[in-house]
Amino acid sequence: MPSARAAFGRNLVAMPTPMNPDGSFDEPGIIAVAKHLVATGCDGIVVAGTTGESPTLDDAELLRLLSLVRVGAGDETKLVVGVGSNYTAKSIQTAKAVAAAGADALLIVTPYYSKPSQAGVVAHTVAIADATELPVMLYDIPGRTGLPLLRETIVELSQHPRILAVKDAKGDLFEMMSVIAETGLAYYCGLDELNLPYLAAGATGLVSVVGVVAADRHSTLITAVDAGDLATARAVNDEVRALTVALMRTAPGVVTAKAALREVGVIGHASVRAPLLEATEDEVAVIRAALSNDGQPVRELAPTV
Repeated sequence: MPSARAAFGRNLVAMPTPMNPDGSFDEPGIIAVAKHLVATGCDGIVVAGTTGESPTLDDAELLRLLSLVRVGAGDETKLVVGVGSNYTAKSIQTAKAVAAAGADALLIVTPYYSKPSQAGVVAHTVAIADATELPVMLYDIPGRTGLPLLRETIVELSQHPRILAVKDAKGDLFEMMSVIAETGLAYYCGLDELNLPYLAAGATGLVSVVGVVAADRHSTLITAVDAGDLATARAVNDEVRALTVALMRTAPGVVTAKAALREVGVIGHASVRAPLLEATEDEVAVIRAALSNDGQPVRELAPTV
């Protein structure tokens, strides 16, 4: 298997799925967003993750989405496709389908709602990883799934030859450092508020929502940390602080990411599928202020998970 860097990239963005107001795919918008992400420094795109509204996509839509993102992103950018669910057989079917359709890697979220035992999580994840030859990134986000990956579970899963990385949205930096030291797994920060500390503590890269409008700054951040240039890393981190507040602490990331992309002219609509609602005027005002970099304080409307 390739290294995690080669398999997934380092500066990844969780891509939203542009929609028309009637809920159908905005196909030109999907291609435009993929092109925008690559042009601004992204070397990996997560397709059909949480930010891509994966719970609302049917099988045909997922494959169509993957093909459109490939058109926009080209062949060099790694496409990591979310295939995890709380139904193992369905996840296996999805993994096989996206592998055949040209995905570069798989993202497997911890099974949500059902709350299986950790042994059940291992069996579920291994079954999906065994279904294809693609490298796998685990996705640990207990705030959404209700079920964390325990340290011992991650260590056990690291023994699978295709499980190479973890997208961590749990926020336990000490656990990350411990697992990296013991297993060599690559970690990717899944909490935009903690991008700098994760990188400084040994994370390989980022899977970012804020990257929809800040992938260039994130590229500089990664380079600065690699070089041990903490002053530059802190300066870049401070530069994107307002955007991080606006996109991560005003409304769900799916909603704010689309609103931000509309504000910068990449897409024409910020429509989302129910039960999500499009950004309100107040939420858009916060995003617009952060994008304009006008130096005004950024208001936190409501914390989100």
